[in-house]
Amino acid sequence: MAQTVKTAPPDDRAPEPETRSGSGPRRGPRLRIGAPYLLIAPTLVILAIVLLWPIVQMVWYSVHGFTTRHLLPNAPAPEFKGLEYYGRLLSDPEFWTILRNTVAVTVLMVGITMGLGTLVGLLLNKLPKWFSAVVAVGMMLAWATPAISASLIFRWLFMPDRGLVNVALDALPDWLVGSGWREYNWFLEPVSLFSVLILVIVWQSFPFIAVSVLAGLKSIPSELYEAARVDGAGPWRSFWSVTFPMLRPLFALLLVLQIIWDLRVFTQLYILANGFQNKSVYLLSYYIYQQGFSASPPNYGMGSAIAVVMTVMILIVTAYYLRIMIRQGETR
Repeated sequence: MAQTVKTAPPDDRAPEPETRSGSGPRRGPRLRIGAPYLLIAPTLVILAIVLLWPIVQMVWYSVHGFTTRHLLPNAPAPEFKGLEYYGRLLSDPEFWTILRNTVAVTVLMVGITMGLGTLVGLLLNKLPKWFSAVVAVGMMLAWATPAISASLIFRWLFMPDRGLVNVALDALPDWLVGSGWREYNWFLEPVSLFSVLILVIVWQSFPFIAVSVLAGLKSIPSELYEAARVDGAGPWRSFWSVTFPMLRPLFALLLVLQIIWDLRVFTQLYILANGFQNKSVYLLSYYIYQQGFSASPPNYGMGSAIAVVMTVMILIVTAYYLRIMIRQGETR
């Protein structure tokens, strides 16, 4: 009787490579891991020089009494002031008034820009593609207009005696808008000047928001809106249940960018206010330049201290945005 020999099943595992005796650890993987950092190291160095070094200088100026006389050859070293400028700044009622005006104007500019840009983006999404493209290109021309040109145009529009807005308001019945518009100066009082400033900023900023929202809407699947319509949701409900949740990261990014841009508004205000004569219309960016360069004598230390305060405000907004994005990434 023949005996059957049982063979062991084949082992699918690959044999382990033999290691040479006395050989050290391999360095190939470590080099491959470190290679990307070596490749981006020059870029990081350039960014540190371009971005971080000016911030370090700004903080250094804010704790030293640095003025124009220290720019001269063989000038003495600037005196260390510590937190003196910050103390003077925080105890100055004028600073708190300017800070309040800055926050109020920024909130209005950002709110109107985001609201109008979103509405226009939704409207463009409903239009035919060719017409939407034509309108978007026309709006982007306003966004691409230099700040100086746009400010000069709006200053001419609201100019007393011969400005188009004043002439048009003066032509309307007195019972509707009142009288005396022909000689009215929009650039003397804070409320009227800030109203024109907000109009300039919104006119230049909302096209970017609208086009960005339009691009985001194109990425939302149409099936979601069809399901919402089947459930009986109207346009308002569809926006808050479908559009806003899908575009939440985009809205957060646009909001942070708009806050940063509007906090740094300077050119438009300088042209509309025609210099630094009227302190009641100062904003933080305007106040930095006035203290650091336009004052007599210029005080780089005080101007840098104000710039540090505004930089901290921007960093707080940016940190809040990053926190929101990290939380959204964790919940997905």
